[in-house]
Amino acid sequence: MTNVEKTSSYGTLNADTDTAALLDALTALQSRDEVLRFLTDLCTPAELRALVARWQVAKLLNAGDLSYRDISEKTGASTTTVGRVARFLNDESYQGYRIALDREQSQ
Repeated sequence: MTNVEKTSSYGTLNADTDTAALLDALTALQSRDEVLRFLTDLCTPAELRALVARWQVAKLLNAGDLSYRDISEKTGASTTTVGRVARFLNDESYQGYRIALDREQSQ
């Protein structure tokens, strides 16, 4: 991550330190209930639903049984979102979806 400042409706955000502070807050949480409470405070209901839908999309894509359109209909996510999740699941270097899916399967 580079140290880049971005201006948004929330003011100027430092991509390194502001993101790190959020990541520190997330990793400090110790239970599923704490994470849910934090995300409920942090996100609007629509944002939280979008996160849930993306995770459902990632799981369905990983299973490999459904088309993008079927996944879209099942989750309510747009086909554009399904394609974006697929790209990040399969092609992008971040591999966050892959890490989470692999850990979930190993539990």
